[in-house]
Parts: sequence; structure tokens; C-alpha cells
Amino acid sequence: MATPHISAAAGQIAPAVLMPGDPRRADRIAALLMPEASVVSEVRGNRVHTGTVNGQPLSVMASGMGMPSLAIYATELFDVYDVQRIIRVGTAGGLSPDVAVGDVLIALGAHTDSAMIDRLIPGIHFSAVASYELIAAAVTASHDLPPLPDGRGGSVHVAPVVSRDGFYGNPPAEIEALAAHGTLGVEMEAAALYGIAASRRRQALAVCTVSDHLLDGSADLSPEQREKDFERALTLALAAAHA
Repeated sequence: MATPHISAAAGQIAPAVLMPGDPRRADRIAALLMPEASVVSEVRGNRVHTGTVNGQPLSVMASGMGMPSLAIYATELFDVYDVQRIIRVGTAGGLSPDVAVGDVLIALGAHTDSAMIDRLIPGIHFSAVASYELIAAAVTASHDLPPLPDGRGGSVHVAPVVSRDGFYGNPPAEIEALAAHGTLGVEMEAAALYGIAASRRRQALAVCTVSDHLLDGSADLSPEQREKDFERALTLALAAAHA
């Protein structure tokens, strides 16, 4: 049952997986949601935690940075461990005046500059979109989110994001064009997740906290603000995981 990147045995990974990018954040999510969770794999230091939340099984593991890294883990989870849904819970940079640092983006779809998606169906520009059931669950859960305690807003948006291969070098003209077409955030994983899930008839969603803004440079939240903001996205991701 083990793969080159996951050493868990059959049945040790839940049908629903929460997937942040950072392995340390995965550890913190597991400790917050499932203090009694078991570590069922730790290949390359990427621990997979499995436990229950409100009686329902859940696993948490990191994707690493970028679409190639996420694609490895998502493929193995879907193909080998029969995972049914993966929910990315991460961060994004704001692209539009319509979104602010601290807001949460439920990624309806993910444009991309990556060739990974174009290879899915030769001759077709594949539309990388989220699973409706998971979007609906996250949106419903968002209605009960309290405001941020420091008055920064923390609005929830359902909108496209763009998944880029490069972290640096976002051309201003591209940012402007993406924003003009309703794209609110930039990140590095959602398009690959959506494409891989679709190719296996599985479910996927990305819920991202806006941690910085490419238009005005606003960023650098305090560690306390980052964790509080991130917990809001985590609430929505958990609702999707157990929809």
C-alpha cells in the first residue's frame, strides 16, 4: 500500500483530507482539530495525521509548495488510498481592490499559467473548477463566521483564483487583466488539485486566506492575526470535508 511519498497502511487515511501547504501548519491543524490523532506516515518529514472530528474521520497532511508537489500527493491519495475529497486550506495574495488582507477566498475555479492542466485533455483548455457540493458546504458555514476581533473585516468571497508556477514576478498587466475578469487571488496549487480530482471523478476545493495584497503591498500580519485569520478558512474547509 505504501507509495514513494506516503507510508500509511491501507485504511489509515480518511476519505476526506485537509491539505495546507506547510507541514508545520498541518501539524498545528491536526493538534487543534484532533488532539488524539495518529501519525500514520512521515516520509520526508511530511506527517499524515488521521483522527476524527465530531465522530467523522479526517486526515491532515501538507502538499508542499507548488502544483508539482501537490500533484504527487493528491495523485497518490486518490489512486492508492481511495481518498474521495481533498480540501486545500492555504493562503493567497490579493489581486483586486474587491478583496482585502484577512478576507477568505472560496476558489470557484483556478486559472493557471501551468502546462500541467493543458495536458489533461489534448486540444482542450481544461477549466479547473471546484466541486459544487464542497463550495455549497463552505458557503453555508461562512454564514456563521464571527467578524475578526480587530475590525479588519474578514469578508468571504466565492470567486476564481489564479494558480501560478512562479512565486515571484507577477507582471502588473497580468494582475490588472485578471482582476478585470473577476479573479481575486493568486496562489500556487488549486488548479492542479482541481484538475487531478476531476480526472478521477473525486471532489476538491481550495479555501484560502488573503495574507498579502499585490496592489498596495499590505501584508505582514502579526503571527496572532495570521492564526486567527487562518482559523476562519479552516472552519470552512472542515465544513467542506464533512459535507
